[in-house]
Amino acid sequence: MNRKLAVLMVTAFVDMMGFIIVYPLLPFYATRMGASAAMVGALIAAFSVAQLASAPAWGRLSDRYGRRPAILTGLLVSAAAYIVFAFAGTIWLLFLSRIVQGLGGGTIAVVQAYVTDITDGKDRAKSLGWLSAVTSLGAVIGPAIGSLLVSLGGRTAPGLGSAALCLLVSIFAWKFLRESRALESTLERAIPKSTTSSGAIRSVITRPKEPAARLIWIYAIAIGAFYGTGAMLPLILAERLEVNEQNIGYFIMYLGGIGVLVRTGILGRMIEWLGEAKLARLGLVLLGAGLALVAFIGSYPMVAISFTLMPLGTAFIFPCITAMLSRVVPHRERGLYMGVQHAFGGVSRVAFPLLAGYGMDVLGKGIPFLVAGAMVVATLLLTLSMEDYALPPVGAATDG
Repeated sequence: MNRKLAVLMVTAFVDMMGFIIVYPLLPFYATRMGASAAMVGALIAAFSVAQLASAPAWGRLSDRYGRRPAILTGLLVSAAAYIVFAFAGTIWLLFLSRIVQGLGGGTIAVVQAYVTDITDGKDRAKSLGWLSAVTSLGAVIGPAIGSLLVSLGGRTAPGLGSAALCLLVSIFAWKFLRESRALESTLERAIPKSTTSSGAIRSVITRPKEPAARLIWIYAIAIGAFYGTGAMLPLILAERLEVNEQNIGYFIMYLGGIGVLVRTGILGRMIEWLGEAKLARLGLVLLGAGLALVAFIGSYPMVAISFTLMPLGTAFIFPCITAMLSRVVPHRERGLYMGVQHAFGGVSRVAFPLLAGYGMDVLGKGIPFLVAGAMVVATLLLTLSMEDYALPPVGAATDG
């Protein structure tokens, strides 16, 4: 592993740990302030609204001025959001903290573009998988720390702890994180880009058969189903298994832990064995099944099955889809298209929790998870020509 990638992974790990410390606590804080399930869904969606609005701009700015300054700025914005969260005494301040956090979180596309800049095509999905692994490791540790901080320091402690982590890792990144690509000269910046942010977004909508558009739609539906609907898991666990804010962190810790084990242990070998296209399809089936099984949770064994299938699916889907996207778009527009991918993912992460919250109030706690699982499986229809731009299995590549 090269030094740039190692430094980026440390940065991403601490950033995710700060994010996930407060994330599982949000439904409990909000309901204590009188929020309904639909309002909790809106709070969760607020992050994605801000992220989808900012991600393409972050991507374009990083294409022009460098990945490093964008990443550093995003960390500082996130730190400010956690301070607001720590002292939020009303639903509206929780909304403000989520919006500011989403603005800082828009740089996730820049982080992924950084990885594609410094890796070869054949190793790109594996490197993106390692990036996902270290962020998942942050997601494993963060919830437990959040629950512990609540027990030791009260409700303000998790937000302040997350802010401190963001500030510390921003200092680390400022000192050790190097730029991943040669910056454009003044003359190059003056040359109009072939694609604008609005043009790229419009292309995904109006030309859905194009490879980039298909990959972005698959990503958007899968990430919305998992992170959007999955964000409502505390409500269904609280109702059926009496889970609360002091132990929810350990359930989320398991969910993230499986993702870490898969990405660090078997993802590379699975890519070599099945190739990116088949592995992405397998991931869609596993994620869809795991989401659907949430509707039937009534015991801890069912939680274990569902919470194992979901991270298996995401570990296979997202690195492969992002690696293929980096391959089908021009090199100097990677940041832009990574931003567009996250913008569409942001729209999905807005829609899913809003609809899931409404569905929980009206139809029952389990129905939104059944619908989300079915939608994920339906994206298999978009994978029919994926072999044209995916890395094949190692044996197939050798035979060819």
